[in-house]
Amino acid sequence: MISLNIVIVKKVVTFFSLRIFKAAAGKAKPMKATLKYLAGIAGPSGYGSKTTAEQVTQDSSCFYPSHLTAIITGATSGIGAETARVLAKRGLRIVIAGRDMKKAKEVRENIWKESPNADVLVLEIDLSSFASIQRFCSEFLSLGLPLSILINNAGLFSQKLEFSEEKVEMTFATNYLGHYLLTEMLLEKMVETAENTGIQGRIINVSSVIHSWVKRDGFCFNNMFNGTNYNGTRAYAQSKLANILHAKELARQLKAKNANVTINAIHPGIVKTGIIRAHKGLITDSLFFFASKLLKSTSQGASTTCYVALSSNTEGVSGKYFADCNECNSSSLANDESEAQKLWNNTRALIQKRLRQAAT
Repeated sequence: MISLNIVIVKKVVTFFSLRIFKAAAGKAKPMKATLKYLAGIAGPSGYGSKTTAEQVTQDSSCFYPSHLTAIITGATSGIGAETARVLAKRGLRIVIAGRDMKKAKEVRENIWKESPNADVLVLEIDLSSFASIQRFCSEFLSLGLPLSILINNAGLFSQKLEFSEEKVEMTFATNYLGHYLLTEMLLEKMVETAENTGIQGRIINVSSVIHSWVKRDGFCFNNMFNGTNYNGTRAYAQSKLANILHAKELARQLKAKNANVTINAIHPGIVKTGIIRAHKGLITDSLFFFASKLLKSTSQGASTTCYVALSSNTEGVSGKYFADCNECNSSSLANDESEAQKLWNNTRALIQKRLRQAAT
């Protein structure tokens, strides 16, 4: 993740610097948005860039019945672990879905230290493996638990070209295909739970602002899963764009079926880590101070996920994109419904083909 973090920080600093430059030239709107972000000024939701997951879930607009169950992928560290901690603290049953069982159990132990009565389950999943996803879903469904919240949080960034056991480029397989299949296999349970409880099911795809780096002429399904002309940052950005398109198309299908389940995509923000400080020289001292003001803490990074998952303000909202706990605009490509349907159809065909091959 080192290279990706540095690339993102440099681009974000450049982006905000350009906004300020344009504002100085007489364009006040970019300057206003930049200052709003830096100051953490609340948007229409009442929250902003500085809001933490704790603050969001303390609000009376959030609900968390004791029988609510949430699955969180990639909850073994970072934003995923913080999301699990805060939701468990509010009384939800948490299923930590992770590849590293040692880390998953450590997260569970830390949650129990703070919330001794928390109901936390640990189940193994490798999102790059269709077989592992099938085993996970079979194991979870055999427990007979309801399912109201699915947070597709796990993310992979790989500098080198690697392939999954299904011969799919690893970043695309993990970040997008794995979550697509996981969602498909758990969707019936979510619809059933919503019907039985009257509580709307919510699916959250954790995307990224860097989805907007992808240009229309560079978004080719075959190239993505084959890893043609591979570039790690581009592959990551494409997978995050795919997460938004997935949310848009599934939202359309759920609405057509009158299912009481929503799906939205979110940008958690760029979270402050030790990696950034360790590479201060690469960013340059003159930019480091500015860059540090643009980065979020882990709890601030988890806030938008918790807001979309629990707030009454997002009741019935589906197929949208959120950042800083507010609905916002994604790229024009991410808003293209025909592109979303095309990606859905290609994805479904690929997964069915790979599953048939595995069965023979």
